[in-house]
Amino acid sequence: MAAEPNRTDSTGIANTDVQSNIQAVALDMDGLLFDTERIYWQVGDTILQRRGFRYSAELQALMMGRIGTAAVQQMIDFHQLDDSAEDLLEESDEVYGELLPSQIRPMPGLEQWVNRLRESGLPFALTTSSRRKWVDVIFETVAWREELAFVLTGDDVTNGKPHPEMYLSAAARFGIAPENMLVLEDSGNGTAAGVAAGAIVVSVPSPHTKDQDFQGAALIADSLLDTRLWELLPHPTN
Repeated sequence: MAAEPNRTDSTGIANTDVQSNIQAVALDMDGLLFDTERIYWQVGDTILQRRGFRYSAELQALMMGRIGTAAVQQMIDFHQLDDSAEDLLEESDEVYGELLPSQIRPMPGLEQWVNRLRESGLPFALTTSSRRKWVDVIFETVAWREELAFVLTGDDVTNGKPHPEMYLSAAARFGIAPENMLVLEDSGNGTAAGVAAGAIVVSVPSPHTKDQDFQGAALIADSLLDTRLWELLPHPTN
């Protein structure tokens, strides 16, 4: 049985019909499962300091959930940089690739949450705007990777978050209607994508995203250990 979660305020959506509607779970990665947003901040700040600027929470909010060149284009537009999106992405990849292997770490409660997912019997999948090469690095030593029903990355969609394509695609892969899918997100853009797709969205803000807009979320959880989140999933019958 999964370890007990934090006993926070139990009010929210756990006592509604939402619980019985959930047939599958779609999980964001950056800032929800793994603390990559801290690394992205270092990357953004390194890149911008080379050009006389500093990274900011405002810019981070614009970039979150976007894919590849679309993400760095936000940086270019925000600071009116002369770089092409392709060149800036290549430079960003170099810095990120150097930092990621030694600095990646799970978000608090991750293993307990995965145990709770197993206990529920629901299929669960990864739905991240990160490109597949970075997913492969992060999940290289993650024992439960093979338990994922599928992995959708930024390489698999045309439109990044907040566009709903990622979550519409996930629902189709699960073979269910979007309204029967629970989406977990840490960012405003990701939350907007899930809401636009018609999914049940629980936002789990990280320290980097706590001030973003989570409008439309059915629940804003304190962490992956929030009992209100855990109570949304079915419990074993034996």
